[in-house]
Amino acid sequence: MLSETSTATVRATLPAVGAALGDITDLFYRKLFAAHPELLRDLFNRGNQAAGLQKQALAGSIAAFATYLVEHPESRPDVMLNRIAHKHASLGVTREQYPIVHRHLFAAIAEVLGEAVTPEVAAAWDEVYWLMANALIAAEERLYAAQQVAAGDVWRTWRVLDRTEETADCTTFRLVPADGAPAPGFRPGQYVSVQVELADGARQIRQYSLSCAPGSEVRSLTVKRVHGPAAGGPDGEVSQHLHDRVHPGDTLRVSAPYGDLVLTDTSAPLLLASAGIGCTPMLSMLEHLAETGHPSPVTVVHGDRSPADHALRTEHRALARKLADAEVLFWYERDATPEDRAGRVDLSGLAPAPGTLAYLCGPLPFMRAVREQLLAKGLPAADIHYEVFGPDLWPAST
Repeated sequence: MLSETSTATVRATLPAVGAALGDITDLFYRKLFAAHPELLRDLFNRGNQAAGLQKQALAGSIAAFATYLVEHPESRPDVMLNRIAHKHASLGVTREQYPIVHRHLFAAIAEVLGEAVTPEVAAAWDEVYWLMANALIAAEERLYAAQQVAAGDVWRTWRVLDRTEETADCTTFRLVPADGAPAPGFRPGQYVSVQVELADGARQIRQYSLSCAPGSEVRSLTVKRVHGPAAGGPDGEVSQHLHDRVHPGDTLRVSAPYGDLVLTDTSAPLLLASAGIGCTPMLSMLEHLAETGHPSPVTVVHGDRSPADHALRTEHRALARKLADAEVLFWYERDATPEDRAGRVDLSGLAPAPGTLAYLCGPLPFMRAVREQLLAKGLPAADIHYEVFGPDLWPAST
């Protein structure tokens, strides 16, 4: 917990620091990458940096963490920390990198805020940083231990068995460990990081959900091609590399599986809501539920531009139909078939069963809209779980 003295200082300075966080994080990243260009080349997502998304996510998480410490001095925002820890573990982040971040972050704070950063203010925010950093370090090391890997050593070489063009922009790659050793276990809904070497020598990393059931030795990744110019920068360079250059027989460096959007061992009613490529973790969940004979109602919701854009559409519906009690609701903005619904996802006519647990994955506006509808129907906030592809901007947008 934050000390009483630091709590008072952080409370008093939070408005000023919060207002300057955009400038602070921008300067922080410039300082960090000037001193350690290898981090931008081989660890951070260059597309997110170019578009400013990582800066927004960092600012939002710092502000959310500090605000929580001030308003709830006896606890921590463990849900947010757990999500960050899983992402860091999938990238191989280690405790040795936190002092590097601290040095450049606090240099940026001092430069942006100037004389306002008194020794007392610096000490208080230093305490905030290390409370957050040490919580993440501990969580990440637990995650490494659970996968029985050394801290940061998450990578293995996998071989591509085959690839299937699902839609014009989505391709499924099926992989097996190149060394023939057993594949690590995972939970339905988790993702892996994939690292590829690009033409300029950079080793860029992206996360992709596993779209298969945990019991299979063959792992399936469905990758959507992201078009760089539409994203405002080079984002999409990894997905385009995978689509254009990776074929059966090639190898990929793939991390151990991580991610906190996972099914719990429960017989509760479920609602699995996705949009776009957010359907991939839902397919893993559905296949697992079908294999284990889930007894309670499952409502499957998906929204997309059209049936032709819905990756794994046939499998999505077929897996749901294997369940004892499932309702499938697909919405399409155009070309909806008679068994589907036209327009965007609208849950106004849905009555979730008591005790329903909801899992959401897709673009942030979609998840916010679905979450608001579910809250209005009486679902407790604690029973609505979500996964974000890319930087988690939810804290920065609330």
